[in-house]
Amino acid sequence: MSDLQIIGAPASNFVWTTRIACAEKGVPYTLVPTLPHTPEVRAIHPFGKIPVARDGAVSLCESRAICVYIDRAFPGPALVPAEPAAAALVEQWLSLINTQIDPLLMRRYLRAYLFPDTADGSPDRKAIEAALPDMRTQFGVLDEAVRATGYLAGSSFTLADIGLLPILFYMNKMPESRAMLAQAKHLQAYFARHMERPSVKRTYPESMPERFVHVLAQVA
Repeated sequence: MSDLQIIGAPASNFVWTTRIACAEKGVPYTLVPTLPHTPEVRAIHPFGKIPVARDGAVSLCESRAICVYIDRAFPGPALVPAEPAAAALVEQWLSLINTQIDPLLMRRYLRAYLFPDTADGSPDRKAIEAALPDMRTQFGVLDEAVRATGYLAGSSFTLADIGLLPILFYMNKMPESRAMLAQAKHLQAYFARHMERPSVKRTYPESMPERFVHVLAQVA
């Protein structure tokens, strides 16, 4: 029986990623809902970010490292192919997600809705509008990437897809990004199909921050 704990806020796209990885592998785990920068998180992550994980004597931070551990330490379908070129393609997309896609879509665009730098707490329209041109470029790149096989890297479901799907989930909630996703026909079909995977549905965040619910009520 696994002693694996995933520690972090369920609504975090990176926490969700690690949980999908567990579900795909059939790895039992305990979710410990915890906010960033708490003592429990800081005991593992030097900068207080989530998720962190424990499995017996093993303690890990950063979703990429946690997912690698889940994939290699437990039986079940491989989330990263063994063939070098195919594995490198997965790593390529994980890097693009973590360094380009998440910073723009989640940290700039979604943040301008959820945690705006405005006096009255209303969405930061200036920041939102500034993000849109680069967002259109990214949606176009992703649409082309999934066009041939219906997967982000190669012809099977991998950690690259697991890293992208939670981001697309949130993009489907906001008006401008929802419109871009609808216009990206291949990406929209990819999103709709993979959101029906049992691993994704079983790990759907149990709770959302109050601010997110409030914003959704205004823009949905």
